Formats: sequence, structure tokens, C-alpha cells
Amino acid sequence: MPTSADTWWPAPAKLNLCLHINGRRPDGYHELQTLFQFIDWCDYLQFRPRSDGNITLSPPLPGVPSDSNLIVKAARMLQQHSGCQQGVDIILDKRLPMGGGIGGGSSDAATTLVALNAIWQTNVDNATLAQMGLTLGADVPVFIGGVAAMADGVGEQLRPVTVEQPWYLLVVPDVEVSTAAIFNAAELPRDTPKIADLEHLPAHWKNDCQQLVCDRYPQVANSLSWLLEYAPSKMTGTGCCVFGQFASKINAEAARAKMPKGWKAAVAKGCNRSPLLALFD
Repeated sequence: MPTSADTWWPAPAKLNLCLHINGRRPDGYHELQTLFQFIDWCDYLQFRPRSDGNITLSPPLPGVPSDSNLIVKAARMLQQHSGCQQGVDIILDKRLPMGGGIGGGSSDAATTLVALNAIWQTNVDNATLAQMGLTLGADVPVFIGGVAAMADGVGEQLRPVTVEQPWYLLVVPDVEVSTAAIFNAAELPRDTPKIADLEHLPAHWKNDCQQLVCDRYPQVANSLSWLLEYAPSKMTGTGCCVFGQFASKINAEAARAKMPKGWKAAVAKGCNRSPLLALFD
């Protein structure tokens, strides 16, 4: 179990291989059916314990006050839950785009909970960590679980699955998409029926948010249209990122080489097991 202050802890991105919206619940949240898979594109965090109970994060994220950052919130939540008297200086190497629909903020929070649980030796079980994480974001529990999963409810009812682990080319349009705005849009489809064993039926995988986002953000529509020329492609989550599936890294890199100048992209491997879990092997 890693406890060194020099350890860089990965916070991997995720893809929603599908995102079906089954209805709107009385509490205002949406009933979902989605398939999460990790990729080996990550933020990295370092944790340096301190004895005075203070929690710091550096460098600060532009436009995000420290007290509002999910990393700091996660650290304080674990501290309060466990009664831990230790603090920590957290260093963030931010590589994942914000507002991209790949779960960067949620993954950072999950890695913080998992790492500090080990470093502070607070001995909180994973199920409790997941319950804590859910209060920070619907995607946090799957990052704590660390395995590819079908999700129901608001994304917190997880069932581990095994699916193909292809290479992906992710294109990152220069725009941030508001999840709240998309889920509150009147024209968002909310009537996709539940499908049993959906993880075995890739022909049925779709993203119910995709058309709405493309209609509102031409940058996303343009990126998806270009990527579809090279591979089966769709948008992930409610964010701006679109991804194409390739049989090999070479093929994905070849497509990236043809990308319009100035576009941002990453080639990443699909992972049914989170890179975070490798630190505990």
C-alpha cells in the first residue's frame, strides 16, 4: 500500500460508452442507465501529510475557489468522518480538461478519498467511501470502485462488467458544457426504456445527450462529424469530449495525425480496471 509523500496517485478519466436517460424522478434527478469504462489518461495527485490539520491544494484551478474544489471537499469529508487530526498538502498535476464529460473532477475527489484513507490510516471501507463520494458527485462511486460497471439510478447503482478494451482517440473541443443546463433542457430525451444486459448489446449503445449538445455547441458537432470519418464515435457524458474506437494505438495515432490544426486530442487505452488500483497490487 503506497504511503510515500513522493507517490503520484492517478485519477483516471472515464468514458460513458452509453448514456440512456430513462426518466425524471420526483426529486428532480434523472434515472439513468450508463456504462462506465476507464481510460489510462489521468490527472495525478501527490499528498504530503501535515500534523496541524490544515488542508491545502496547489496550484489553484482558475475560477475554482479552493473551498469549492472537490479535492478539498473530499479531504475534509474524510477528515471529519474519521476524526483524523492530520492535515495534508495536495499537489495537483491537472491534465484532464474541465467540463469535458470524462469525470476529471469526480476522479480527483475519488483518488483523494482513496489515497488519504491509506495515508492517514483511517481504515474506512470502500462502500462507505463510495457513499461519502456520492454526496460530491454521482460519478465518484465508480472511480472508488475502480472497475468498469453498468450504472443505474443516478449512476450510483453499480454492477461490475467486462467489456472490450480498445484504443480511443478523444477529441476535446474548446468549449465547456454545463451538465446542469443539459439535464434541465426541455428538449432532452427522457424516455429511453431500460435494456437488460445492455453491456452485451453494443449496437444499442447511444448517448441521449449527444444531439442536444451538438445542437447547442457547434464545436462538439464539428468534432464528432470529423471523427466519424475514421471510427465509430460518440460523445461521452454530458461534456464536450467525443471519442472514436480503434483496434490499435497505431490506428488511433494515424487518425490524430490528420486532425485539423489547433485541435486538442488524446489517445488512450480502455481499461476495465482503474489505473488507481495498480498502486495497491
